[in-house]
Amino acid sequence: MQRELAIEFVRVTEAAAIASARWMGRGDKESADQAAVDSMRGMLDTVDIDGEVVIGEGEIDEAPMLYIGEKIGTRDGEVPKVDIAVDPLEGTTIIAEGRNNALSVLAVAQRGCFLNAPDMYMNKIAVGPAAKGSIDIEKSAQENVKSVAEAMDKPVKDVTVFILDKERHRTEGGLVDQVREIGAKIKLIPDGDVAGALATGLEDTGVDLLMGIGGAPEGVLAAAGLKCLGGEVQARLVPKTEEEVQRAKEMGLEDVEAPLRMDDLATGDNIIFSATGVTNGEMLNGVRFDEEKAKTDSLVMRSKTGTLRFVKAVHKLDQKPLPKAKK
Repeated sequence: MQRELAIEFVRVTEAAAIASARWMGRGDKESADQAAVDSMRGMLDTVDIDGEVVIGEGEIDEAPMLYIGEKIGTRDGEVPKVDIAVDPLEGTTIIAEGRNNALSVLAVAQRGCFLNAPDMYMNKIAVGPAAKGSIDIEKSAQENVKSVAEAMDKPVKDVTVFILDKERHRTEGGLVDQVREIGAKIKLIPDGDVAGALATGLEDTGVDLLMGIGGAPEGVLAAAGLKCLGGEVQARLVPKTEEEVQRAKEMGLEDVEAPLRMDDLATGDNIIFSATGVTNGEMLNGVRFDEEKAKTDSLVMRSKTGTLRFVKAVHKLDQKPLPKAKK
């Protein structure tokens, strides 16, 4: 996959971020999400790839979304055949309420390099390069926090753990209680565990470790991003119904309780990952509007080289309207 495609994928997440940012704080997460989807799909149709969505926003009967199995890109001539993982708007509730850490996210790899994850819950643990090799999804939360502290050569009380602020983590004796019991610090936010996972691999975010249950598609996107950053993700599916178990098996995951290591989630040395801030966060500033201009901050990375590029852009919206998807 040509490195020149990296800037094309930045243009994709920029378009989705700009479209969804118009809905910030308006309490309408569905419209914000649809705006991001439409712009992302329209921009992807201009990129010279033969792409297939393997992590998307819905199934094939949910066509308004970027559904699993959808073919995208120009698909003209000798263009790269790639798998695509997307979250046009990670943090729909975040943007509806005007909170921090909403992102537009895209990861691209050669065919067969991403787990074809069903849309269900997944228990995840993620760290940056400083703690790579120190985590184990089969061990307890406290064991993992202690192991990360040792790997990073810091006391447990100085370890900061990112956890989604959900009732499932706040039950008596649950994840939040377990982490607090050993004295580690916790950063709670309502949504956005891709942002949390990436924060473990970036300097100056103050996040050392992500733990807890979130979406399985987001787990694959987090793994793709941390593959580029040199970090690590481990996971295990958490199906809630027999129908979810069967769905996972239909997608090739025969043992739904098996631990998923890094290379089960995202493998290969030619992954491109792009994220654009929709609202302000630890990693990226959100979209800023000024008359007919929009300013965006993005991060694009390649696993092959480990290069991180922070891209600041000014978009003249009267000269470059947001793209429309093909009919």
